[in-house]
Amino acid sequence: MSDLQHLFSPVRINRLELPNRAVMPAMGTELGRDHEVTGALLAYLGRQAAGGAGLIITEIAAVHPSGINGKRHLGAFDDRFVPGLAKLASAVHEAGGKVALQLHHTGRESLYLLQKGEAVGPSAIPSKVFRKPPRAMTAGEIREVAASFGQAAARARRAGFDAVELHGAHGYLLTQFLSALSNQRDDEYGGKTIRERARFVLEVVREVRRSVGEDFPVILRLSAEEAIKDGYTVEEVQSILPDLVRAGADAIHASIGTHGSPGSPTSAPPEYEPGWNAGRARKLKEVAGVPVIAVGRFTDPALADEVIARGDADLVAFGRQQLADPDFLAKARAGRTEDIRLCIACNQGCIERLMMEPGSSVRCAINPETGQELLYPRQPAKKARKVWVVGSGPAGLTAAWEAKRLGHDVTLFERESRVGGQIFFASRSPYKEVYWQWITWLGSQVERAGVPIRAGAEVTDAMIDQGQPEVVILATGGEKAPPPPIPGVDLDLVCDAWQVLGGTVAPGRNAVVVGGGPVGMEAADFLIARGCGVTVVELLERSPVSTFEAHGYMLHHRLREAGGRLLLGTKVERIEEGSVAVVRGEERLVLSPVEQVVLAVGMRPREDLKKKLAESGIPHSVVGDARQVRRILEATDEGAKAAWEL
Repeated sequence: MSDLQHLFSPVRINRLELPNRAVMPAMGTELGRDHEVTGALLAYLGRQAAGGAGLIITEIAAVHPSGINGKRHLGAFDDRFVPGLAKLASAVHEAGGKVALQLHHTGRESLYLLQKGEAVGPSAIPSKVFRKPPRAMTAGEIREVAASFGQAAARARRAGFDAVELHGAHGYLLTQFLSALSNQRDDEYGGKTIRERARFVLEVVREVRRSVGEDFPVILRLSAEEAIKDGYTVEEVQSILPDLVRAGADAIHASIGTHGSPGSPTSAPPEYEPGWNAGRARKLKEVAGVPVIAVGRFTDPALADEVIARGDADLVAFGRQQLADPDFLAKARAGRTEDIRLCIACNQGCIERLMMEPGSSVRCAINPETGQELLYPRQPAKKARKVWVVGSGPAGLTAAWEAKRLGHDVTLFERESRVGGQIFFASRSPYKEVYWQWITWLGSQVERAGVPIRAGAEVTDAMIDQGQPEVVILATGGEKAPPPPIPGVDLDLVCDAWQVLGGTVAPGRNAVVVGGGPVGMEAADFLIARGCGVTVVELLERSPVSTFEAHGYMLHHRLREAGGRLLLGTKVERIEEGSVAVVRGEERLVLSPVEQVVLAVGMRPREDLKKKLAESGIPHSVVGDARQVRRILEATDEGAKAAWEL
């Protein structure tokens, strides 16, 4: 049994008694429809609650039509939403949890409303993310929105929620009023100090308290500091916190940053250490006098226990970790920490998918159940089948685990001596060791489940004829694309990114990386960490690695900080000993001195066994990079579904 006595001790927020101090914070899902609760959302949140977190906080629910973030987000601005919200509260209660509804107004941070010309904010200052100005709110509108928070809170109480949380973090409307960067009003809702600019937030808290009564828990989520140039500081927040508590806040949820903060601290990538924001929670706790929730890439229950034990916070929020493994708390309580699937902070399914893929809903790159609870099979297959899985990257290992879980006779084949596929190379660049920890954990879980792993065994046509599997899941991954026809590409100073990342070729002191996609940028990062000078040459006019993605921003930042260059819209003309000639528009450049040229020109699917399987009549699926070279998210999703469909 676990001895995490601090994490698993009860705590009270106002009249609400929580059985432990783990919190699932609000995270967007895009599972709603027309602001209403759906069956998919009920299944998702019920599954999350079943893991045993002391408090579940729902995703955002809009308090006013002027603050919606799209039709797939929940609404709490009308009585017609109460029945659906009641179902949501009941789903969590039936799973044994306590639940708070998060009340929200986007302000200027709604692309949906900005595109319609309907977004509002404290001042007509453009969003740093969307670069479009809102309309400045009138004083009457401000008071109307404050009242709408109170009305929405009353609806939450009627719907059976145990608490509400007011979203005053991450650059949304409440944050916008606190910040001098977005609030430049000259009336009673503006001012030079944060105490003056806090008037709207105080009115919101008071309206909510008046609407729900003294005994109903009200949590206030704040960015403890903006984490942006000239933004407000944690010391400034300390100065207004006692006023917010007196106004009616029963607990403070100490987040950080806005969606425009450099490095994406609101969804911290692997560059941030687990628990990195706990010190700010402690600063708020020093003056709050009410329970404080810490947040900041927490994955390990033991670390959360330490944070609570040393007094940094009273509760700890596990966000993306909850998506990666809803059962992690139960496993920790039972002493099965080795079975916890640790979040790798990749942001592929929970952040980037929702940002970059319109119409998509939440997923987890390493847990295919998340967001697909209605699809996820929970009973064994009606008929056990003899299944061969070929390839042990993310797609193959996931397919093998899921097929075994459903009762099939599974054998996993891997041509290399180790499992993991391309994750080995992806984990070699700085801060990505957690990727290798995950894939080796997954391999050990597959083996412990009873799946034989035949490493160093390349499956041939003859093996298929002899072994006669009933089903084959082909997850052989991708292979390096052939080198481009550049004069000099066969010189000794030329190698590829996989050779450098894999350690078979030593880094050169001055390197040119050909290809600025994810592999090229991470190879450049690997070289920079070893003291090499780097120039990245990319044919496209725009970087394939977006700075809107947290890790992508960090890659670009470290390249600039190290004095490296990224030459976009540039073609390599020829490679010579000691130099590389490139063409950018009408300009010709010679890069020199150059000791190493690293090719990172992409991958293509492996074709091994595809023809044989097509001709054999054996039912088979092609998944992951063997189908099309993409991310971990697509690989695990396809691997899982191939097993589910057996």
